[in-house]
Amino acid sequence: MKFKFPLNKFHYLSFFFLFSLLSVTAQENEDIENKLDYHIERQLVFGSGNNPLWFNANKYGLSSINPNNGYLRLGINGIQRLGETEKWTLDYGADAAAAYNFTSTIIIQQLYAGIKYKKIGFCLGSKERPANMKNAELSSGSQTFGINARPIPDIRIEIPEYTPLLRNKNWLSFKFHLGYGITTDQNWQKQFAAQGTRYNSRFFCHTKSAFFKIGDEDLFPIIAEGGFESATQFGGTSYNTYNLLSRNVKCSSSLKDFFYALYGGGSDPTDVYKNALGNTLGSWLFSLSYKLGEARARIYLDHFFEDHSQLFFQYGWRDGLYGCEFTFPKNPFIGSFVYEYIRTDDQSGAVYHDANSTLPDQISAVDNYYNHLIYTGWQHWGQAIGNPLFTSPLYNKDHNIYFHNNRFRGHHFGINGNPLRSIHYRLLYTYSENWGTYEIPFDDKKYDTSFLGEVTFSLKHLGHWNISGNSIRCAFAFDRGHLMGNNTGFQIGFISNGLFKM
Repeated sequence: MKFKFPLNKFHYLSFFFLFSLLSVTAQENEDIENKLDYHIERQLVFGSGNNPLWFNANKYGLSSINPNNGYLRLGINGIQRLGETEKWTLDYGADAAAAYNFTSTIIIQQLYAGIKYKKIGFCLGSKERPANMKNAELSSGSQTFGINARPIPDIRIEIPEYTPLLRNKNWLSFKFHLGYGITTDQNWQKQFAAQGTRYNSRFFCHTKSAFFKIGDEDLFPIIAEGGFESATQFGGTSYNTYNLLSRNVKCSSSLKDFFYALYGGGSDPTDVYKNALGNTLGSWLFSLSYKLGEARARIYLDHFFEDHSQLFFQYGWRDGLYGCEFTFPKNPFIGSFVYEYIRTDDQSGAVYHDANSTLPDQISAVDNYYNHLIYTGWQHWGQAIGNPLFTSPLYNKDHNIYFHNNRFRGHHFGINGNPLRSIHYRLLYTYSENWGTYEIPFDDKKYDTSFLGEVTFSLKHLGHWNISGNSIRCAFAFDRGHLMGNNTGFQIGFISNGLFKM
């Protein structure tokens, strides 16, 4: 198979990556009260076709669909105790990358500062946040708040970790967040969108979540978790928007609209049928786990909703992400195994009708997941904010910022392990059947297969070498099928982590 290597800039970047590896050494992380960590990463990818799915997906948007790409990433994050007690804590970080063949050359991936009193925190900025109830390394991803797109800068109040509701009782705990953010991809949208197709200016994004956990593993091996995630896109201007009063639609973002986004009030500026303000979506999540010694088994559900038809049980919960995860006792073969079945093809059914004087029956089907009449959908910088099996607009050859494939059924497998102290591996395999959308279905069902094999070599245990915080990551991935096309890629990365003493 022939591979096309990019010229000039890519080669210079490669040499710089290798040189920077030789110039960095790291300390062992120590358990100290105040700390400042640094992270340096250099990554190169080369291949044919597009960048394979699992080289692009679930990397918080720091990725590319171009088969030949690379970046140098530098980041710091710190924790600082304030005062004599441990009640007040300052949390801060900055993370940037210089990239080749990405949507941007210079990327501010994270820039945030937060202050926390005991368990409750207040945070401002752009920060990568883990998905709820998912194995970040092995899962296909969450359907609402995934790890597939660049973080949206926001301001939020939160209890990020489970906190007991009853004093000194761990069997009932909760966590939550409430935030308002603003998107940063308006220039990319305008540049990417084909002439005459829709794009949005900068708009607001309200997010919230709440989860409860029941159980205490010290007393009983079964733990139950449950809760919801929800988001509303509102404000901004939508350009080249059809089927409305005007092609360009200015959406309100007054103070009352921020309250409407919070509880689902207000209305969009449409001509006939009035919907609640903005693009609202979310998920119900549930998990049940059982621990036996070092082993653990867990089953979980991620049920997505776009409106009231799937919010409760009005139309049945046929769609959803159903998963199971097994964590094995320490052994040199398998650490964890994940299997997920995801179905999105029902979407409350294929018929939609708004009640009117002629036919008063309301049929709230054809949910059209991730798409919206006014907004360019649940995406940021062209990547699906939720699960990457919803084919991201960045792949669209017609340069229409729209999810052309949101009806599919998929099987996803993930395995990882540590055969040696210095070696960690993971394998991902995904098979899907895809129908497109109800609005624009594919002529024929499209099948797709994606694979990733990745090995990380830690240099921590190489004796007298002073490179204890460094590691090398090598990976191979491919796609086969009529959805993503036939893509093949190789990846190599050099990672350095360390700690500045304070």
